[in-house]
Amino acid sequence: MAASGSNPDSMDTDPPGGLSIAVERNPPESRLLQLGVRSWPKWGCPTGKFPVKFDARQTCYLLKGKVRAHIKGSSECVEFGAGDLVVFPKGLSCTWDVVAAVDKYYKFDSS
Repeated sequence: MAASGSNPDSMDTDPPGGLSIAVERNPPESRLLQLGVRSWPKWGCPTGKFPVKFDARQTCYLLKGKVRAHIKGSSECVEFGAGDLVVFPKGLSCTWDVVAAVDKYYKFDSS
């Protein structure tokens, strides 16, 4: 089975429950247009630490900022920031350590 390129960001170990944060770094503009990112609601927050629980799958695109997300019950820490497209699975709990103020577009899946 041939791998389509190696991705150092993908981990073989999933946190408890198999929930992990997917980060797509600097997706092309065509992908953002396909998703309709710029029609999504916007949200922002200052630096600081706070817990987040996702009751629905959320996709977001960061316009600015930098976050270290510490997944609850795991030693895994996922970093993402400006220019990243990030997917948080339904049921994920994590702590956001916002190291640079965030401005993002976001969308919750209706399922």
